[in-house]
Amino acid sequence: MHVIDCEPKFWCLLTENEQLILNVSCEHSFVGYDFTLLLSEEETRRFKESGRSYLNELAEAINYSAPIARASTSEYKSRNSQSKYEEAILDAIELWEEKNLPG
Repeated sequence: MHVIDCEPKFWCLLTENEQLILNVSCEHSFVGYDFTLLLSEEETRRFKESGRSYLNELAEAINYSAPIARASTSEYKSRNSQSKYEEAILDAIELWEEKNLPG
């Protein structure tokens, strides 16, 4: 797994075996959490057409929908893949930060 692009402290787009994976840093009330989903074919198409601007919109939509809240009706709620990819994502982001961020 490796990072394709990252908006630090907001989202990172990663890939593994040609699958695009979006990891979003979300906030709900006073709780901060990461939410990870595999991009669908439609989301992948839109990313290829619009790039980072689409990822910003998608990450904002995920955050705003509060998919971890019990009462949430977020369309993303059932797509949470955080537990499956958590370790690999942390490793990939750490490596990306070492190469791309100052200090």
